[in-house]
Amino acid sequence: MKTINAHDAIGEALAEEMRRDSTVLAFGEGIATKRKALVDEFGRRRVRNTPLAEGIIAGTAAGAAATGLRPVVDLLFAPFMAFSMEEIVNSAGKLRFISGGQFSFPLVAMAMTGAGWSVGAQHNHNLEAWFVHSPGLKVVMPSTPADFKGLLKAAIRDDNPVVFFSDIGLLYVPGEVPDGDHVVPIGKAATRRAGTDVTLVSYGKTVPSCLKAADALASDGISAEVIDLRSLKPWDEEAVLASVRKTGRLVVVHEASRTAGFGAEVAATVAEKAFDALRAPVVRLAGPDAPPAASYPLEQAFVPQPDLIALSARQLVGRAARVSSPAPVLVAAGA
Repeated sequence: MKTINAHDAIGEALAEEMRRDSTVLAFGEGIATKRKALVDEFGRRRVRNTPLAEGIIAGTAAGAAATGLRPVVDLLFAPFMAFSMEEIVNSAGKLRFISGGQFSFPLVAMAMTGAGWSVGAQHNHNLEAWFVHSPGLKVVMPSTPADFKGLLKAAIRDDNPVVFFSDIGLLYVPGEVPDGDHVVPIGKAATRRAGTDVTLVSYGKTVPSCLKAADALASDGISAEVIDLRSLKPWDEEAVLASVRKTGRLVVVHEASRTAGFGAEVAATVAEKAFDALRAPVVRLAGPDAPPAASYPLEQAFVPQPDLIALSARQLVGRAARVSSPAPVLVAAGA
């Protein structure tokens, strides 16, 4: 076991998979500059920078995957993926089906997402629900360095296209990563904290916020279970349903816009399959339906914070109490 940050965990995963499989290659926007150690070890034929042309990058990856390679492409910021929707959604995501299974498309499309660097609305936009809604794609969004490494290794080995979102605010947060060939299966959630009174379901940077909220709730005698989805497609329905059947209450938290966000899918599934276990309405906490600001304080207000999560959970269990500081207006507006 070692302690590294998510950025370095991604580098380890790439290096290990490139050593293991000579068909793995990495290219994209600045990847050779950010990952010089990979260039030194594997050369510029397998690790290279590209022009800032997301459609061409993704199209090249789809073609490479169809010919037996396993490309990992870095599209930099999630909003830039709007330029690659034809290649990722309409080609890579559908061609295995259209070919009757004759071809595989084992590619990984990586992008940074979310608040944390004050990069402005054109660089900060949580688009994961777009890709979850697209047939043929898998979507992952880890919250710990161990899962950044393990899920990336699993994504590279998968025979389907995988969209891998890196939450900007988590990239340089240290955490423990197991030694050896650490692979995390796609589609399996992690229970970060066991509880009996309320279930908090999240992914990405709002997982640590849920854990902080759970600490605050514990001081009030409220036991919160925290589930980190890790994978959004496929997602671990059984883990969430089992938790809700135990606690009877659910709060779903994510940074992306509330309308048609992934939280709606979780809430609908629980309502369909575990309605009889619910002791209170499902609560969704999310970012507002507005572009994120470049101002750091406003950007942070965009994201559901621990105080608001704890307050919502208290209200669900009928023990509303004063929070240490009021929730920011923008966060409350998105709830």
